[in-house]
Amino acid sequence: MRLIALLVTFFALISLISAFSGVDISSGSTIDDFSCLKSAGYDFAIIRAWESVGQPDTNGPHSVYNARDAGIEYVDVYLFPCFSCGNGAGQAESMVNYLKGYNANYGMVWLDIEGPGVYWSDDQSANIDFFESLVSGLQAVGAHIGIYTSASQWEPIMGGYTGGSGFPLWYAHYDGNPSFSDFSPFGGWGTPSIKQYDDTGDSCGLGFDLNWYP
Repeated sequence: MRLIALLVTFFALISLISAFSGVDISSGSTIDDFSCLKSAGYDFAIIRAWESVGQPDTNGPHSVYNARDAGIEYVDVYLFPCFSCGNGAGQAESMVNYLKGYNANYGMVWLDIEGPGVYWSDDQSANIDFFESLVSGLQAVGAHIGIYTSASQWEPIMGGYTGGSGFPLWYAHYDGNPSFSDFSPFGGWGTPSIKQYDDTGDSCGLGFDLNWYP
């Protein structure tokens, strides 16, 4: 029994060592900010590149640069869409082209799906059509797509729709626990890829959310 206990502890430690901690931000930044975060043990950053008012986040490309220049190895961006602006494909393509104009070097584009009744319609069919337009726009420009949401956000917006489940899931649950032990399947997703587990990060000159990737 002692050997089994030691093995469990060993594999738990290996899991923690191989996991990555990261931040996501929706503000401006400096290289020093990200250098500080890098020194604090953060390995990845996800930068807002499109605002919910239907325009590029002008801080986005520079924050991508700053994170890269500070030695953050993994840098993604997220798109907070504007349903009321229409033309999801156009918004998606505009964001990617805006970043391309700055030669910003990033990995994934995460579609931020949240805010039922605030950022989205009460008509779930219309929401699904708009979501599919966003996906089509990103696919047209060759983006690597992921979805940021949670059950409490996705289900009121999309109902029982499972059309996003073919993409990686970054889900939010602010329980302060960097693990997937809390996850319950929804929207067709059986397994998540990233967890946003705390929204109170505040250090190194930045406010940020805390994320975990196994």
